Amino acid sequence: MNNFAEHLKSCTDNKKVCLLGFGREGKSTYRMLEKYCSCSSVTICDLNPVDREANNLPDSVEIITGENYQDCLDSFDVVFKSPGIVLKKDISDLKCTITSETQVFFECFRSQIAGITGTKGKSTVSSLIYHILRESGTDCLFAGNIGIPVFDIAEKVNNKTIIVCELSCHQLEYMTVSPKIAVMLNLYEEHLDHYGTMEKYAAAKRNIYLHQTSGDKLFCNYDIRPEHTASTVFTLSPNNRKSEFHIENGRLTCNLGPIYKIPQDKIKLLGVHNHYNIAIAFLVCSMLGIDEKEFDSALCTFNPLPHRLEFTAEKNGVRYYDDSISTACATAIEAIKSVPHTGTVLIGGMDRGIDYSELIDFLSATDINIICMEISGRRIFDTVKSMDFSRPERVYYAEHLEEAVKLASEITEKGKSCILSPAAASYGIFRNFEERGDAFQKLVNAL
Repeated sequence: MNNFAEHLKSCTDNKKVCLLGFGREGKSTYRMLEKYCSCSSVTICDLNPVDREANNLPDSVEIITGENYQDCLDSFDVVFKSPGIVLKKDISDLKCTITSETQVFFECFRSQIAGITGTKGKSTVSSLIYHILRESGTDCLFAGNIGIPVFDIAEKVNNKTIIVCELSCHQLEYMTVSPKIAVMLNLYEEHLDHYGTMEKYAAAKRNIYLHQTSGDKLFCNYDIRPEHTASTVFTLSPNNRKSEFHIENGRLTCNLGPIYKIPQDKIKLLGVHNHYNIAIAFLVCSMLGIDEKEFDSALCTFNPLPHRLEFTAEKNGVRYYDDSISTACATAIEAIKSVPHTGTVLIGGMDRGIDYSELIDFLSATDINIICMEISGRRIFDTVKSMDFSRPERVYYAEHLEEAVKLASEITEKGKSCILSPAAASYGIFRNFEERGDAFQKLVNAL
């Protein structure tokens, strides 16, 4: 067994511990505490009810639920916060120690971790890096925001294991340790309902590299490169030749010339934006000892993740694509650029207050049909109708996804494509973007 158990014990033994949130990560933390630690007490605090019997929780574990579940935090020594929980108080106003699975795991294994974040593309890039390493015979593990709590893999780590971690802004928000290899893909307006300002959101993301030390590596988009960092920085850009590395027309180049050519006719990743993702993965994997032949071979067997420009079906001569992962203007724009013969796009969902002017300007310069949905879609529709928009008669409003898919089937020409690329979150309408994508696919297949 690695030193993870001893480190976790040192953080929790003889202390009053709170699990703030009892979803997938909270349950993972509880399993490790129960197995290895001697806490003076363990308490679960959650907004939602927690079933003691279903979760096999002993009477010694106190359960606090309801609207006031955070009021007691200062009565604990250590609080493990789940990523989905928003603290009611500023962390500086709390007397308890706020930590998380990610914090404790990184304290133990940071030198073996490649951490990937960004507003968009982090799941694709982290999955691709893991796939390349695994297919090339590297001892590696995958966890994080992809849906696998890091404590679930902790016991499998040995001193040669490379750990690939996808990291969300919520996982990074209070981190005081950064991975040895960090990837910062991009930064767009997102999660403003949680953070309030773009600066606060960006500050959470920057923790991916903020605590790196000399000898660490940071791969990032040239446009968001840090002014000061202790690590060695490698910049990549698809549109700025000042960057150390540049990706254009499927070719990765540096100041010395071409480095790598993406085998575009052999891969399944659709869209120019994925050339950037592949280039980042190539640079990281090259640093980890993977040669070009190994990379090419594994890249060609990589299957794109669901709901990311995923071809759904062809119905009555119209091809339908599911890009439910899209929650920002930039991703909807890239989807429209990437899919051949786009005829209709479905946009809208939860309104997080983001600025849609970039997307509206882009759509005005096209000739495609635009179906707006839900609250943010209503805002886009009303904006379009009040401005000088090219051919506003091609802009429609459908209250929900079901009506939008039906309308799309009626107005999209044969030989064209229809894309669900909402540029908006799904919460409050669906549980997550996966459920939204599944609903879209079901509706399309029922046409």
